[in-house]
Formats: sequence, structure tokens, C-alpha cells
Amino acid sequence: MSELPNSLEEAIEQAKQATQAALADGYKLIQVELVFPEIELEAQSIAQQFIPVIEEPHRQLVVLFPDTGAAALARRDWGKTSFRVTDLGTSRSPIETRLEPEDQQFLVVSPSAVEVAQMEKLSQLAGDRSVILLNPKLEDIAIIGIGYAARQLRERFIKTIESCYYLKFLEGAALRRCYPSMWEVWLEIDGQYQLIAEQATKPVGDELDLILAQVTQGSDESVGQPVQRPKKGVLSGLQSFIRALSQ
Repeated sequence: MSELPNSLEEAIEQAKQATQAALADGYKLIQVELVFPEIELEAQSIAQQFIPVIEEPHRQLVVLFPDTGAAALARRDWGKTSFRVTDLGTSRSPIETRLEPEDQQFLVVSPSAVEVAQMEKLSQLAGDRSVILLNPKLEDIAIIGIGYAARQLRERFIKTIESCYYLKFLEGAALRRCYPSMWEVWLEIDGQYQLIAEQATKPVGDELDLILAQVTQGSDESVGQPVQRPKKGVLSGLQSFIRALSQ
């Protein structure tokens, strides 16, 4: 998968293939992240597209939503299904009460940092059964904090989640990981996205800025002119995603 997707549908297809590859390689705790705000409106629809990819014969799939309202809405919209739909529970009604002995696979839709304790408990209870997180937001510093307990949580749980697909558009650039490929940094040059860096770990903050700066502030050896970072933003990539979401 050497190219960035040109539409939401292409991004979902890439994510589905990456999920299949990670599961086939034995990963049990994985996540898919399409990182732009509008995607939250499509969480239920995207989850429905993922279900045929991960559902296996004779293995009970459970689709879990953050709260009872979202779970009830999905049950209403989906009607009768071959899989169970429930929620992650609360501190007063723990995740254990949502699980049944025959459950074999778990798809968790849009869990946030509010549900991080239930998510960690689910991963412990799942054991060698697969847990797939779809568009999670587990690292909200305002909720989980920055102290010792938060650092322990990240080391103990959050960092153990394998990112099998990640896509985020920046201003004139993009960051992607599509398992089994490495993390990729793309730059928009003359209206086209070009791959400028690959590495084993996710580049964030100053590290990502440095990768982009080395290209945008450097020189194009073929013409001897500076490579200017575009000012217009994502152009066709994010715009086509937004159009797709509004249809």
C-alpha cells in the first residue's frame, strides 16, 4: 500500500487490510485510528464495515460501545445480527458483567480516556482473544493526567496496543502507518503527496517537525531551489474525506 488514500472509502479499505494482516501475524490487542474530527460522526457506520473483516465462523464476536446509549442505537439500526452489541460498563457496572463465556472476539468502537480503566480490564480478561480498538482516544491528558499513575498506565497498557492503521493529515503533510509497513511521513509538493520518511516508531512533536523541516527548509538538488512547504493545507485528501462524510 504505497499510496495515501484519496477518499474515506480507500482509507477504510486500507485499514481493513492492515487489521487482517496484524491479526494473521498474531497480534491480539490492536487499534485503527483515522484521526480527524469528522470521523466521530461515522463511528457506527465504519464499525459495521469492519465486522465482516474480523468476524470468524464459530467465534462469537462482541461489539462494544462506550455507553449504553450508543450501544442501544447500534442495536436499533443494525437489527438482528450474528454478533452481540453491548457497552463497556461503568465503575458501578463493570465490564465483567458485559461479557459471556462464549465471547471470543472484541471490537471496541471509539473508546475515550474516560473508559480507559474498562479497556485495560477488558484486555486482561480477553487473554489470548483478539481485542480491536476502532478510533480510540485513550490518552487525554486532562483525564488520565501526567503523574506517576498516568505514566504507569501508559507503560502497562496503552503502549502495548499495536497501531495497525493510523492516518492523520497535517497542514500540507500526512502521517500514516499501515501494518506491516513502518510509520510514514508524507509531504504535499506541487499538489501531490510524496513519501519523505519512514521509521519504526511513530514520530511526534519535535521529531515530526524536524523531519518536515529537513525537507521544507532544505534544497531540491535537481533544480537547486528551496522546497517550499505548501500553505493551503491538505487539499484533495482531507477535502474529499469531508465530502464523503457529508454524503
